[in-house]
Amino acid sequence: MVTFKNQNIEFKQEYVPDIRKEVMGFANADGGTVYVGIRKDGVVLGVSDPDGVMLQIVNSLKDSLAPDIMPFVRVTTIELEEKPVIEIDVTTGTNRPYYLREKGLKPSGVYVRKGSSTQPMTEEGIREMILQNSGRSFEQCRSMNQELTFHTLQTEMQRRSIEIGASQMRTLKLIGEDGLYTNLALLLSDQCETTTKVALFQGKDKELFRDRKEFTGSILKQLEDVYQFIDLVNKTKATFTGLDRTDRRDYPEDAIRESLLNSMVHRDYSFSGSNLVNVYEDRIEFVSLGGLVSGLELKSIFLGVSQSRNPNLAAIFYRMRLIESYGTGIGKIVRAYKTCPSQPEFETAKGVFRVTLPNRNEQPEMDVRVSDKADKDVSLNEQKSLILQYARENGSVTRKEVEDLISAGTTKAFRLLKELCEDGKLEQKGSGKLSTYVAK
Repeated sequence: MVTFKNQNIEFKQEYVPDIRKEVMGFANADGGTVYVGIRKDGVVLGVSDPDGVMLQIVNSLKDSLAPDIMPFVRVTTIELEEKPVIEIDVTTGTNRPYYLREKGLKPSGVYVRKGSSTQPMTEEGIREMILQNSGRSFEQCRSMNQELTFHTLQTEMQRRSIEIGASQMRTLKLIGEDGLYTNLALLLSDQCETTTKVALFQGKDKELFRDRKEFTGSILKQLEDVYQFIDLVNKTKATFTGLDRTDRRDYPEDAIRESLLNSMVHRDYSFSGSNLVNVYEDRIEFVSLGGLVSGLELKSIFLGVSQSRNPNLAAIFYRMRLIESYGTGIGKIVRAYKTCPSQPEFETAKGVFRVTLPNRNEQPEMDVRVSDKADKDVSLNEQKSLILQYARENGSVTRKEVEDLISAGTTKAFRLLKELCEDGKLEQKGSGKLSTYVAK
């Protein structure tokens, strides 16, 4: 009888296929040793055909486990109590997690040693191990699901006359160096696990639902489906000036499109939650997980600074002409509201980024006609606040932009800019028609 005071030891009376799970469990943890020919209670039985058993073990490990685990496994024959015993020595692998080929990267296919037992890993544990051991971003890591189809992707690529065969999938990083699908492929596949939830609320808070839907499938399909759904509830308001009619939708199409693309391209997909779109009477909120990329500040994005969390996904969107260039989306959203009193809001918190688009047709028209000095002072202050807000959000403001912003003539626009400069709130850059005004 043999005794080992070590949790990283496993005894097997004879060769059984489940030995591969024990070996995998050690390779996914801190290493260990499996002995074949020893009973659970430590009684040495030996094996009758050491060479044959060794061959069975090696072939089983080679054929059934992935990635290649053999560089971290040594199978030898030793003698204990004058009986031949197979020793399988396993060290910690460098390409974890190792898994059963026929099961894939899911709990039924991935095992890890915990204490004195080998247990299936949770999906969260598998995901964390992939990230920890790859040193790569989520989109570059191996997908836990390798049974993927790409009907939506192929249709969208063909519609744009872009080839999408195995070679292109490697170039686009949908297939990794190990020949397996990456998480980027999972996101673009028909089996994408991330969803987008859209909720329509009655009024300006979350008390009463009008409708709610959850969109699934490839993120390309979600992008189109969510946009079309929002488009259906994006009402049009008609206003008349004399006999002329002007139509204006509640939300600029460009702002919706860019907000939706931003939530898809830049979110952190290592979080399992859904993208959220909340539609109220007075606003739409786009909420994505992940917050800003580490090292990037909110004010940086207004300057056009771009640092994508998912550069390969962004590159594919660029190739598909869904985005024009990096770092332009926020600017487009702001410009879409250029002449509106209320402006889009961009907020970030730990793990969350939110874009809020105000309903243009819910905003009261500015009344610039005044009856007395008190009302006039209030109106002027509102106009100055609008000018300052515009300058801060766009980096600067010009006299012509002020005219458009507050529907004023050249003289009034110049006077307001001059007063803001005298108050120390704006600083003039340049002179004449080339003058710009920067917020201090």
